[in-house]
Amino acid sequence: MTRAVVPHMRLQESGRIINIGSVLGFLPMPYMALYAATKHAIEGYSESLDHELRTRGIRVSVIEPANTSTQFDANLLQADAKVDDYREARAAVAARMTEMVTAGDEPGVVAAAVLKAASAPHPKLRYAAGGRASRLGLLRRFAPAGMVDAGIRKNLRLDAPTAGKTA
Repeated sequence: MTRAVVPHMRLQESGRIINIGSVLGFLPMPYMALYAATKHAIEGYSESLDHELRTRGIRVSVIEPANTSTQFDANLLQADAKVDDYREARAAVAARMTEMVTAGDEPGVVAAAVLKAASAPHPKLRYAAGGRASRLGLLRRFAPAGMVDAGIRKNLRLDAPTAGKTA
């Protein structure tokens, strides 16, 4: 899509490209490595592209939502090969993820961030979509890594007595 629109944007010397990332692009979670990798890629792609196109009047932004109450898991691809030793922990994280998505922000929060990025006179590279995403961004940026790691593990209940047991 970018390849198709950028030539037109260069001709008019203006434009906006808005990509949908995720907090998992900067704060990945276990058993979601493939998804987190795609979101990391969107972060890097957006930032690199913004540097390349900015002098042409074209800005690139990435929207970073946290958990959004959608049918996220309906189309989630699973890894082809799963290590059976992690079956119970993986299932526990998947159940917790379902809880978090169900209790997540409404999709309108993401739409509002897209609208803000599209209409800002001086667009930013990154837009947190919602309060939870903003807090996670600040946490990742300013909290010690060990504290962030411990918070992720606690929230996902990874250190619960049965979470790490293997069959």
